[in-house]
Amino acid sequence: MTQSTVSYPANLPIMHEVARQIYPVSALYVLATPIGNVGDITLRALHALSMMDAVACEDTRNTAHLLTRYGLSKNLIAAHQHNEREVADKLIARLQAGERIALVSDAGTPAVSDPGARIVDAVLAAGLRVIPLPGASAAVTALSAAGLVNDRFYFVGFLPAKARQRDTALSHLRAVAATMMFYEAPHRIVETVDALATMFEPTRQIVFARELTKLFEEIHRCSLAQAAAWLAADANRQKGEFVILLEGAAAAAESDELEAERILAILLAECPVKQAAALAAQITGKKKNALYERALQMKRQ
Repeated sequence: MTQSTVSYPANLPIMHEVARQIYPVSALYVLATPIGNVGDITLRALHALSMMDAVACEDTRNTAHLLTRYGLSKNLIAAHQHNEREVADKLIARLQAGERIALVSDAGTPAVSDPGARIVDAVLAAGLRVIPLPGASAAVTALSAAGLVNDRFYFVGFLPAKARQRDTALSHLRAVAATMMFYEAPHRIVETVDALATMFEPTRQIVFARELTKLFEEIHRCSLAQAAAWLAADANRQKGEFVILLEGAAAAAESDELEAERILAILLAECPVKQAAALAAQITGKKKNALYERALQMKRQ
């Protein structure tokens, strides 16, 4: 198998310790890469990459550029959301032949709102070993700097692009007490914030984490009622990749949500959906649009 060709400075003795660790063959290494700052790769990841026979990656051009910055050159295999199932068979054959293969995404941890989960599933099903090499994750990075005091978090990832599907997804989250974590693209950030403001209480805290670890990194916390105005105040605030954190429901709100669903269920047994939502809004004081979306879901179920 390929041996390490990377030489480490004498003043980094930890690298010699990393090099002495065991890196099994016939294993898939799920390897986190930086989300922006090239310096945020781990020492273990660098050494492991130097030993890989191949790197399966979301975009071969991006990964080739990244490896070049670390002084590495590897055989690259395109493994994206459109070919995961097919490429998994090829990777398994190479792993069974005794190779070490790394799986990376364009940024962050593979298989977390990124391709990779199907490949990992197939490799495990084939009885082969999967070794995670932890590192950067945009969601966890944002959470660490948000200051939202909560022992629990709920990772949502990207919301559906279509408004009706997005509203349905959000209505399911109204009673979630954990801090919620969303990913969003710049061209949808305004409409997503508008949807959050429609579905959740205006007093909830929201955190925008934009361009994390990059030159124009920005982290801003405010109430949901202030979020749209903050975005609109500067066009630059709508640029870049976003992590959005939303404060979870208070315990009382969680109880209120369950009571609202109970009332809605009773009304749906006697009234059309629109009327049931309107009456439930009058009884509970909750937003009619959110109750209407929930009523539709309950009717379908």
